[in-house]
Amino acid sequence: MATQSDNYYDIVIVGAGPVGLMLSTCLSRWGYKIKHIDNRPEPTATGRADGIQPRSLDLLRNMGLKSAIMAHKPARVYEVAFWDPPKTGGGIVRTGTWPSCPEFIDARYPFTTLLHQGLIERVFIADLEKNGTEIQRPWTITGFTSDEKADPEYPVTVQLAHVDDSSKTETVKAKYLFGGEGARSFIRDQLKIGITHKDPISYVWGVMDGVVKTDFPDMKMKCTIHSEHGSIMVIPREANMVRLYIQIASSTDADFHPRKAATEAEVQAAAKRILAPYSIEWERVEWYSVYPIGQGISDKYTLDHRVFLGGDACHTHSPKAGQGMNTAFLDALNLAWKIHAVEGGFADRHILETYEPERKDVAETLLAFDNKYAKLFSQRPDAASTAQATASGTHTNPDAQQSAEENEFIKTFKEACEFTSGYGVFYKPNALNYSAAHHPAGTSPTILSPEDQTTKLVPGRLFINSTVTRVVDANVVHLEQEIPLNGSFRLFIFAGSLTSPAQKSALESLAAGLQKPDSFFSRFQRPDIATVSHHERHNPHSKFFTLATVFAAKRPEVEISRDLPALLARYRDNVYADDRWDHRVPDAKAAAHAKMGFDEDKGGVVVVRPDGYVGFVCKLEEGGKTVEALEKYFGAFTTKQ
Repeated sequence: MATQSDNYYDIVIVGAGPVGLMLSTCLSRWGYKIKHIDNRPEPTATGRADGIQPRSLDLLRNMGLKSAIMAHKPARVYEVAFWDPPKTGGGIVRTGTWPSCPEFIDARYPFTTLLHQGLIERVFIADLEKNGTEIQRPWTITGFTSDEKADPEYPVTVQLAHVDDSSKTETVKAKYLFGGEGARSFIRDQLKIGITHKDPISYVWGVMDGVVKTDFPDMKMKCTIHSEHGSIMVIPREANMVRLYIQIASSTDADFHPRKAATEAEVQAAAKRILAPYSIEWERVEWYSVYPIGQGISDKYTLDHRVFLGGDACHTHSPKAGQGMNTAFLDALNLAWKIHAVEGGFADRHILETYEPERKDVAETLLAFDNKYAKLFSQRPDAASTAQATASGTHTNPDAQQSAEENEFIKTFKEACEFTSGYGVFYKPNALNYSAAHHPAGTSPTILSPEDQTTKLVPGRLFINSTVTRVVDANVVHLEQEIPLNGSFRLFIFAGSLTSPAQKSALESLAAGLQKPDSFFSRFQRPDIATVSHHERHNPHSKFFTLATVFAAKRPEVEISRDLPALLARYRDNVYADDRWDHRVPDAKAAAHAKMGFDEDKGGVVVVRPDGYVGFVCKLEEGGKTVEALEKYFGAFTTKQ
């Protein structure tokens, strides 16, 4: 951590939108010295992003920020309604509804949360202040250099200036520089990194936030409305507000211009035409903007793994799928824990090389979906072109056009639900996401993989949600939330049968292996281990590992001091009984074991990365095989000290 004079920092972060705030919040909590600037005099006042997807809400809860966001009473979207022209006559009819986060997705919060971005920013800013980081406003970046040869420890030099007074300038030294300044990124331009645009077709849309008076029945739902007069998307908001996205122009129009403007009154008139026969009047307009949509992706996210880009500086797309802020959060989180692992002496610098491929791949998937979705959304329908939404649980209107096929737009929306909820986001195999073909560890009978049907856990995908009973206090808890976002790898030991001598022996072997002085666990012991509080729940031994044990047993049957070796018993607040019924595995005696795909008697071990994604899965066995397998996994990227 930076301890030199005032102008030396661990990282300079430019931009205090969602991506900059998430990165700053994580690193501030983990003790880093941060220079964080933003060119606006204050946080977002109106408009901008507003959708928090189900998986992002899990993440915010894991950071302890969810309750502050929910205190603003955001709108919650559980269903999306589709409206189209009827078979005969004019106007629009509801052709179906579909869950925002369908039942097949195992989500804790099966809804999209809608809240003005400025309120979300302020939740992060309050947390930053608690951890001693202030955002310097309104300041901007005017130049930078990065030269590891000249200064291997603080290779980045950054020039900053006050936006309104150019005589006020600063030059600072840093280990890293992060550009989260949005689509018009100065840092990206200076690095001469290009943007690849996915499609020459673009659209101009108007967006309007306000309070309306209407007889349209679904104004409190998210709606996609196609009429002969154009398209609208309806997004309910907090405080009786609603956001309307209204198409103004398409590049296929004869008079198209990407900077085509429209007045507030023109957009309201267009909305009235599209919503007919329903009426709509505005009591007040809070924010209004017109913008062209183009899908673009940055060719690189970094050139030297010292200066990084994230958020809108890397990917731009339409706002209608509600992905911008969510993708930004995950860009920042992915980079934050990797910087922490490197600077904390835990991981080799080469793990920073996984940031770009992991996150760029997700952005490519997002842009491919968004391109298709925006195109379909922007098409004017032929009269009576829309099919009945036929899937089970979908309410349909007999006036809607009947057909065996759903229309392409609804089909695309449904197929993308898992990805847009956040639960479908995954990372491909690399040193952090084990795969026999891609990993220096190779393979062994102890290592489990979904290919051999021994586990449902997939490295690179999210840890599966499960509900268990905490042994010390009999609280029923969500296992995936029990270890907070603390920069540590999470080792979940599914211990299987409580009464099996083989399982007891396997736990003893695991603890003995972890305690060897040269083990991956012991090498990263806390220097202050002798003075750690008795109440330190998650990191009593190491800042980089948190352990949790789950028995396939009823809570009263578990006696921590008897059933666990001392090392694992030290994590007494992270010991659980797998005794809660789950409707997804109705016949299982131990539902959490079953959801992971583990044998209820034999269990298994899961390594979860600090960002909640599975890294590695192996058997829990007697002898040294389990620790050997774990050593192979961690050996691929940890330092050898």
